[in-house]
Amino acid sequence: MELKFEEEILIPKARIAVLIGKKGTVRKTIEKKGKVKLKILATGSVKITATDAFDLMVSRNVVEAVGRGFNPEIAEKLFKEENSYGLVNLNDYGVKEKSDLQRQRGIIIGEAGIAKKIIQRHTGTDISVFGKTVAIIGPVEGVGWARHAIEMLLTGARHATVYRFLEERHHGGRR
Repeated sequence: MELKFEEEILIPKARIAVLIGKKGTVRKTIEKKGKVKLKILATGSVKITATDAFDLMVSRNVVEAVGRGFNPEIAEKLFKEENSYGLVNLNDYGVKEKSDLQRQRGIIIGEAGIAKKIIQRHTGTDISVFGKTVAIIGPVEGVGWARHAIEMLLTGARHATVYRFLEERHHGGRR
């Protein structure tokens, strides 16, 4: 008897079409690369079935990344062993009103997207600010640095301070 691992995750309904892709191409790619089976449920949940727990975990992260606003091609980077996935929940940083959420997203993205681009460039990551979350894909160390930089911004650090932190990490402390 073959063991089966299953997990069901909820992604925003607006992202279901992206997960499926044109003629089911995205879904088929995830199923093939992840060695899993995806079933889109009427509730907006995605049921993932695999015969290997690790394949299930990686594919779950890919599906969640698409649900968190990533282009499927970027989310598929998670199939490469050297990449990891991080998630920062903005609710953990004092969101009480819709205006708080907009302010926090604005701080992370920055004017004309500059702050987000700087974090991405210095950490080698891709970042998606979607809903009440900030998702990060990239090398393990880069995801950690990006998460730390985002948390610094959310706890009141100035952009210049965060950029210095990233610059020091990016260049190994040498100038």
